[in-house]
Amino acid sequence: MPDNVIIITGANNGIGLGLARALNNLGHQVVALDLSTENLNGIDSIVCDVTNPELVKSTITQIIEKWGRIDVLVNNACHALFSPFEETAPEELYRELEVNYFGYVNMIRAVLPQMKKQGTGVIHNFSSTVGTSGFEGLSGYGSAKGAIESLSRTLAIEFEKYGIVVNLVHPPLTRTNSSSPLGIPDSFMANSERVGHKLARKIGSGKGVITAGLVDTFGVFAARMVPEAMGRFMSKKAASARKKETHR
Repeated sequence: MPDNVIIITGANNGIGLGLARALNNLGHQVVALDLSTENLNGIDSIVCDVTNPELVKSTITQIIEKWGRIDVLVNNACHALFSPFEETAPEELYRELEVNYFGYVNMIRAVLPQMKKQGTGVIHNFSSTVGTSGFEGLSGYGSAKGAIESLSRTLAIEFEKYGIVVNLVHPPLTRTNSSSPLGIPDSFMANSERVGHKLARKIGSGKGVITAGLVDTFGVFAARMVPEAMGRFMSKKAASARKKETHR
């Protein structure tokens, strides 16, 4: 039997893909979910839209019927737009919240009965410091991540009596499909495969916040202690990086 049955959403690209491969290599039973699964060769995968509650529910039922349990849920699915608020259509903002917040809610609701039955389970919600500090051009994504921060802390309290851990994962700024619209040079961002491997060693942790390393931990701390200053600082640094890249 595998060490753990681990579900990862948004697993076909970026950090999710790196994480799925690393956990699979460590001997865990990984079930990778995404809108498409062409990159997930050798890993159990299911096409699933996390914004569809009925599809999510049937997918979780399918996993339980096959493996008998769910030890860890990693909510990593992501949809991010980089656009000034006044230029962003309401339906685009809604879509960001639909994926980055309600998609997580749908997954949590679906796995909760099984984890309660087991009397154990871990739910990792991917977040970002922009949910605390803000970031120019990321109003929808930042709002969703701010909501995930609050949701995770609330559910950590509510689910503790069931033996279920709920916490936050804060990866570094990483080269992914979601971060590409920022226009930040690749040299300023981490490699998604390496980040996935670092985080794989910490999946299942009961800590309140999980990061890939000390630098990321400091970033989370700074964003919470001086959010306005961090938001302005990071926005200016990103704008400067984009400007340098444009003039090359």
